Amino acid sequence: MRELTILMPCLNEADSLESCIKKAKTFLSRNGIDGEVLIADNGSTDGSTTIALSNGARVVNVKEKGYGSALREGIRNSNGKYIIMGDSDDTYDFLNLESFYKYLKEDYDLVIGNRFNGGIEKGAMPFLNRYVGNPFLSFFGRILYPCKVGDFHCGLRGVNKERILKLDLKSNGMEFASEMIVLCLKNNYKIKEIDTTLSVGKRQRKPHLRPVRDSLRHIKILLKLRK
Repeated sequence: MRELTILMPCLNEADSLESCIKKAKTFLSRNGIDGEVLIADNGSTDGSTTIALSNGARVVNVKEKGYGSALREGIRNSNGKYIIMGDSDDTYDFLNLESFYKYLKEDYDLVIGNRFNGGIEKGAMPFLNRYVGNPFLSFFGRILYPCKVGDFHCGLRGVNKERILKLDLKSNGMEFASEMIVLCLKNNYKIKEIDTTLSVGKRQRKPHLRPVRDSLRHIKILLKLRK
């Protein structure tokens, strides 16, 4: 087993994937960490897997569609004791993951970013998502599950592989982010939130996010897990 896996879900991210992998590998080498970069590819048709392999990443092909499906399969196939996951659109700073790694080493089970405290670059998040959707859903989550997590949907997060697998996460879509937090809370896992930044990504295609559909799925999983 290696020390750390940097895991990126991917579906047609040819515009940004190489940059993300290079930054992640630089982080590992600069800090002397025995690690790997793992791409959980969800059916890319734009050459993303070729880009990943040519830049020294490992690829696992995930047939079942969805953000959650890609991450669940990536977690299962990772070789690291710890996993730091983040989107492969170059919005997260893979060069500076020291705080995430530090707290994982200090026995935290989930280390999650907070983009609202860390800083969101202009244009990096749609207006309604930034000022209505994400704040409301995070507030709703805190009402149902009292905690201090300020950003339920930040995609940059670190986990202890062994402990996260014990939760048996099942969500296939974007609601996977909320399910992870709620099950960590219900199982009294140690959670640490870290201020992180969100930058404008390099992708030229439309984002996969569907605000109304995905918001409803987040609400559904939050209510379902209350039972």
